[in-house]
This record gives sequence, structure tokens and C-alpha cells, in this order.
Amino acid sequence: MEITNNPALLWFVGAYGVIMIAMGIYFSRKISNSEDFILAGKGLGTIVLTGTLLATWTGSGSISGGETSMAFSYGIVPALLMMIPTLVGIGILYLIAPKIRQFGKYTVSGILEEKYGSTARMIASIIIILAFVGIVSYQMTGLGFILNLTTGMSVEVGTIIGAVLIIFLATIGGLRSVAPTDALSAFLAIAALFITLPTIFVIAGGWDEITANVPADHLTATGTLSNVQLLGFLLPSLFLLLGDQNMYQRLASSTGDKSSKKAQIGWLIGMLLISPAISFISFASRSMFPDIDPGMALMATTVVMPTIVGGILLAAATAFIVTTGNSYLLSAATNVTYDIVGKFMKKDASDKQLLKMTKLFIIVLGVLAYLLIAYFPTVLEVQMYAYTVYGAGLTPAILAVFFWKRVNATGGVASMIAGVVTTLIWEIPLAKPYDLNSVIIALPVAVIVLIAVTLMTSGKPEKA
Repeated sequence: MEITNNPALLWFVGAYGVIMIAMGIYFSRKISNSEDFILAGKGLGTIVLTGTLLATWTGSGSISGGETSMAFSYGIVPALLMMIPTLVGIGILYLIAPKIRQFGKYTVSGILEEKYGSTARMIASIIIILAFVGIVSYQMTGLGFILNLTTGMSVEVGTIIGAVLIIFLATIGGLRSVAPTDALSAFLAIAALFITLPTIFVIAGGWDEITANVPADHLTATGTLSNVQLLGFLLPSLFLLLGDQNMYQRLASSTGDKSSKKAQIGWLIGMLLISPAISFISFASRSMFPDIDPGMALMATTVVMPTIVGGILLAAATAFIVTTGNSYLLSAATNVTYDIVGKFMKKDASDKQLLKMTKLFIIVLGVLAYLLIAYFPTVLEVQMYAYTVYGAGLTPAILAVFFWKRVNATGGVASMIAGVVTTLIWEIPLAKPYDLNSVIIALPVAVIVLIAVTLMTSGKPEKA
């Protein structure tokens, strides 16, 4: 089956875009200082916090990478397994959320500085920027896919439009405006996915027809992947989530520990609904559209369903993509402002000046994100790169802050450097030997260096 553009779907995407812009402008009027812009004034209640956690985590990484690309390229079981790291990560964050709130920091770099010193803060900021710019880049491509489906315009032109929309919405209101739109997006998406799932199975001819039209290895436990290769797809999302600054900022933005805990339970339940639905819809798409880009598997189903069903799903996908792009762009810009410029270059900057700088860096990093996506052939590839840069570079050092009292500054800094350097070497000059994602090598290296260097330097003076 070939994809036929359905311009009528654009009305749904456009209508939701107008709602998001209107909400962004409305909530932006409530911003009076940096805490409002970055942490929503620490006033997020259970429902909004649940929605923003769901929407931020389930962006283009799931809609056009993650579960979607895995189901299309490797099979239903590998796609369903992509949910496990998320559930484990949410469980661990549930345990450390009160400690995150106690730190009261705008960024993960600020938390690391308290344990490892100012050098760690600078290195962590650079790692976060490298990773988050990559994550933002494939949100832009996700919008390019949507506009290609609805209008027939090229993905490249659609990506430019997506970049402009994401940058604009992140700039006007920060987390104060992003969080409410996230919540609306999350609950719309859950409804849309559960309308779509039975509909697309009927259109595709049922389970027997779907399985008859996909390669035989797409019904096995690992698809065409070896066990080690599959692990290389599962670990990056777990270790990104465990140290994800976006999630830390949201947990720090709650009204208190009680609302934070309830929201995390809601987040887990939401992922149990969303992730399998995306996997099965994308698997059905593989049966119907075997020759499309894997990143378009979920969204391609919208053109064969009743217009209202397809429109609602596409609007929900747009919402997830835009809100995730906004969130990671805002978070990266916060690092530049507070951990680099405000910390080392303009220490006497007023709150108003810092707020203006954050908005400026949102634009700069947004442009860099757009330029970056051209260097990766698929959304899944840039997703794995970005997750591993962050997961291997930061997460071992972050988790040590909460779980290993003996860890010292030398070990923490050495681990961060080792994780990032190993990732970049494996991905760029070595070009992924044996077709293994870099996390298989970089994460063990980072953990070993953290432990070994800490033990070797214990009792010695630490350098901050």
C-alpha cells in the first residue's frame, strides 16, 4: 500500500497548534522571574505534573524513533521490550525524588557541583547541551514527517517549520507554559492511541493478516538483532531517564513530595498504556507500508483511517513532539545560562538578565539542533547517540551522588569524561564496530572508571 497525502488532516494539526500557541502566550503572562520560567514557580500539581512527565518522555523518541522504529525495523517483541527501561527508571526516580527536591537546583549540573566541584558542573553542562540538542533535533524531523503526510511537502521543509514552532513556543513561556500544554497533550494522546489501535487492526485485516505480511524474523524475540545489539537499544533510554535533567526539573517543580509521588505513579500507569499501543500500531503499519521510512510508521496509519480518527492521532503526535522539543530546548538553554555564562562569565547578572539570556540561548541551540539532524540517517540513530552521550556521560556520576557516599570529585569527573569520550570515539571515528550501539562500551567504561578512580584516590586531596 502506498501513502496518499490527506490535506484534511492538517486542520487537526493546525487547530492543535493554535491551541498550544494560545496557551503558551496566556501562561507566559504569569512569568515574573527565572523560577517561574524554569521551574513553573514550583507550583505543579499532581495532574499537570503527571501530564508533563508523560508528554516530555514520550516525544518524537517514541513517535518516530523508539517503539515506532523498533516495531517497524525489528519486530513487535523488541518494541515492547523498549517499555521496560522506562518502567525501571520511573521506579528508581520515585525513590530519589525527595532528594532531588531537597537540592532545589535549576540543573543537574548544580547538583553535581555540590558533590564534585565546579569543574564537574562545567563538564556536565557541556554533556547535557550535546545530548539535548540531539534530542531536540529529531523532534523537528518528527514534525517534518507530519507535514509531509498531510501536505506532501518535503520532510526537509517540514523540519524547518517544525524548528520554528518549537523554538517559538520554548521562548515565550518556559516551563510555566510548557507544563499545561504537556498535560493536555498527554491525555489527548492516550485517548487517540486507544481509538487508533483497534481501528488500524481492522483496516490492516486483523492479527493473522498483519503477521502474514511482515518478515518472519519480526515475530521472534529479538528480530534481526543479537541479544547484545538489543541490549544496546534498551540501555540508553534507562540511563538517560535516571539522570534526565528535564525530569529532575519537573520533580523539583511540584508543589511537594506528595504530589510528586502521585504524579510519578500516574506517569508509570500512562506509560503502561502508551508504549504498547505505539508498538502494536507501528507493527500493523509495517504490514501495510513496508517501504516507508521507519520513523513514519505510526504517523502513516493516519492516512488510511477515518479522517477524524487519523486527525486526532496526528494532533496528539504533534503535541508530544512539540512539547518534548520545547522541554529539552529550554533545559539545555538553562545550562548555558546558569552553569556556564552565569557561573563563569557574568557572575553579577541580575535575574532579569539571566531570563533574557535563557531565551536567547533557546534560539541559538534551536538553530544548532536543526543543523545537527542532517548528519544522522535515521531518527533512531540520533536518538541512541543522544541518549548514550547523556546516559554514559552523566548518569553514573549522578546516581553515585544519591547511592554511594564514598564517591569523590576525582572519580566523578573522570567518569563523566570517560563516558563521553568513549561514546564519541565509538560513534564517529570507529563508526560503530560490529553494529553495536556505543552504550554497550561507553556505559561499562564510565562505571568502571568511577569506581576505580574513586578507590584509588580516596583519602587524597580532591580538586574541584
